[in-house]
Amino acid sequence: MMDIHTILKKLPHRYPILLVDRVLEIEKGKRIKALKNVTINEPVFTGHFPNRPVMPGVLMLEALAQASALLAFNAEDVDLDPRAVYYFVGIDGARFKRPVEPGDQLILEVEMDRARAGIYKFKAKALVGDELAVEAELMCTMRLIDA
Repeated sequence: MMDIHTILKKLPHRYPILLVDRVLEIEKGKRIKALKNVTINEPVFTGHFPNRPVMPGVLMLEALAQASALLAFNAEDVDLDPRAVYYFVGIDGARFKRPVEPGDQLILEVEMDRARAGIYKFKAKALVGDELAVEAELMCTMRLIDA
């Protein structure tokens, strides 16, 4: 549905913090299914942890937030405005169920719960295969800043 070239046009993030590699499915204003390939050459794995690399939970939540941003931008037919910044305004009920390691494919599934007054609320989860890795409710907003 959306390759890396399109994602780069939609999100302001760049290496090493761009955490969505491909959008597999998107239903406008409702849901998105995206992919993050977890690879050993990512800088975070040199220190988290050297003897047993594990993807930090905060990066899993960031990957879900980026997928959420793609869903919100798609719902509003928004292309990247250089002044647009997408901020977390809340994370509720985050639960980590399994470690995510290099070689895993993290499937990001996000449903839009509601959008009011520029605040978006999402139900999000990430899986490795059929196993739940993390779930949370995310609230985000987009703001224009002076460039």
